[in-house]
Amino acid sequence: MIYFKLPFDEKLLTADKKNTQNAVNFFSYNGSDQIIFHGDIMDASTEFSLSSVTNEDLINDLTNFTAETEEEYCATLQEVIKVIKENNLPKLVYSRRKIFTDFTVIDYKESFKNVCDSYPNAFRYLFNDGQNAWMGAFSEVLGKFNKRTYEFETMALAGTLPVSEEWSEKEIEEQKPVTTYIQDILKNYSKDVKQSETYDHISGNIKHLRTDFKTSIKPEDLDSIISDLHPTPAVCGIPKDFCNENIRKYEKFPREFYAGYIKVETEESIFYFVNLRCARLYKNAVHIFVGGGITAQSTPEKEWRETELKSEAIVKNLVIS
Repeated sequence: MIYFKLPFDEKLLTADKKNTQNAVNFFSYNGSDQIIFHGDIMDASTEFSLSSVTNEDLINDLTNFTAETEEEYCATLQEVIKVIKENNLPKLVYSRRKIFTDFTVIDYKESFKNVCDSYPNAFRYLFNDGQNAWMGAFSEVLGKFNKRTYEFETMALAGTLPVSEEWSEKEIEEQKPVTTYIQDILKNYSKDVKQSETYDHISGNIKHLRTDFKTSIKPEDLDSIISDLHPTPAVCGIPKDFCNENIRKYEKFPREFYAGYIKVETEESIFYFVNLRCARLYKNAVHIFVGGGITAQSTPEKEWRETELKSEAIVKNLVIS
């Protein structure tokens, strides 16, 4: 089963499984795994209100993973920052898991309702395919394609601070290469790329720096553009191949579907959403995935606090007993 809501739309949707059409596709970060929900997209309000989305539907966590402590995280980040400085990298993204096991039951149905209420501007989802159960909410759009006008939209989203704080040089410099990266890719497919001013994007208790892009493309180029864009510097770093190599070297856990993307096709549009602020759900555990863009100006303690803030997108909405 899958339940989801599109950004700024409170209609609860699902895939009816009545045909082989791909309604919603989840792509793992490294592209090696996919989870596909088939059928037509339909209203799910009645079904969801009558359904049981409980721990009993989930599998047990048999990974034996142990979350990094703050000390372990900061020690590794010192090594990552050294790599960044030695190779003059604009940015490298490092992630971790926050693992919860101290609970009897989590009411995932009510938790998902809380997530939906907290992030109306995000793509919000809850799914369980029997082996994989995930929940998430994030508002970064990897791509949006209008089937009628051929208009393509995307965004550069990077830099993170609590809403009340002012931007520093670190966040401003972190966002710049993301913007340049996306601009350079789109110019390969269109001579007329419109770019907005950079502005604040609010997501719950934190904010990001955001720049929007809009252009027209050939429909046959859509898959190539998405392939070129993913993974963006916002979830990987620059240069892409070198950063991916070091992500595999330094990160303690596989990313699985975290920092991958989700494709949703409606009658009018094809959406591609980056899968951040998400958690993998087990009967006896919750694994929350969080990360941050690391630069030469980063300090490990501040980056730890940033990931703690990001984890609240899921943590604060969990209904636990």
